[in-house]
Amino acid sequence: MKTGRDVAIATLLGAEEWGIATAGLIVMGCIMLRKCHLNTCSVGVATQDPELTKLFKGTPEAVINYFMFLAESLREYMAKLGFRTVNEMVGRTDKLKVSERAKNMPDASVDLGIILTKPEIIDGDSPYATQKQDHNLDKALDFDILKKISKSIESQTKISINENIHNYNRTVGTIISSEITKKYGANGLPDETITINFKGSAGQSFGAFACKGLKFNLEGDSNDYFGKGLSGGSLSVFPSKNSTFKAEDNIIIGNVALYGATGGMAFINGIAGERFCVRNSSAIAVVEGIGDHGCEYMTGGTAVILGETGRNFGAGMSGGIAYVFDKNDNFETKFNSELCDIKKSNRIQKMIKY
Repeated sequence: MKTGRDVAIATLLGAEEWGIATAGLIVMGCIMLRKCHLNTCSVGVATQDPELTKLFKGTPEAVINYFMFLAESLREYMAKLGFRTVNEMVGRTDKLKVSERAKNMPDASVDLGIILTKPEIIDGDSPYATQKQDHNLDKALDFDILKKISKSIESQTKISINENIHNYNRTVGTIISSEITKKYGANGLPDETITINFKGSAGQSFGAFACKGLKFNLEGDSNDYFGKGLSGGSLSVFPSKNSTFKAEDNIIIGNVALYGATGGMAFINGIAGERFCVRNSSAIAVVEGIGDHGCEYMTGGTAVILGETGRNFGAGMSGGIAYVFDKNDNFETKFNSELCDIKKSNRIQKMIKY
């Protein structure tokens, strides 16, 4: 998506919202070096190197101008097509036709008729959104928990409660952390001021952005994004006491656990899915095995893997330490050596076995 024409075509195909990503970066000075993950961006856009950030020349005004011109261009296309509002042009595929130039291209045999067919709109319906989706945020589990721990937050006294959790309870802990952060800032509460013992199958983003002072223990399992953006809290997950399987041989949390974590600790009594600890910068995590792309783009913190890892481990990893128990002596075949190195340590291995 670069021009008003692109936006107009997307709208005629049915889009009601548009995402402008790369073009916005270009306006700020990006020259598409395609090495954002190497911390060597020579124009200072995608780097944390102080010497390179000095080279950044982007301004908010440039971005504002770009979007103003984009909107102006879209308005011109709307005028040509006879539309007064964006809603009027949503899904109007009858205003599109295949370019003559496309007939001479290698993929000219592709039939676009289905895409360009205008669907019949049922009476009382519309091709665009007319009402907001109700996410039932007011029914979030966090609000029920806050009623029980509000006095503890105010007085900073320790409390421990038990809660059942289900897979439709998402981002549990985020609203609680927000309330604590509003009151105490990034310092949060003293360690383990609030302990919550959950039982069940947690939904996505369990413990997301959990701040300092929170301790969540989950007896059961969790979906994707476990501990996303962990910000100082402590998380642990372990199988139900009634389970009959071996924790170390079974997946207990989903993909992308601890994504973007900036602090805190996580202990997983079982195996995690893919992209474990992606972009972890300060958190400490212990797990009994992971899927592909572990510790991808990690910049800090510590990950301890007490079992098998998937392929492409450590891709784009520029900081932090990962301790891997290589019991089958095959980790070197799964490791991405582009940015980091392996150092074998029998001492660490003995400690893990012990």
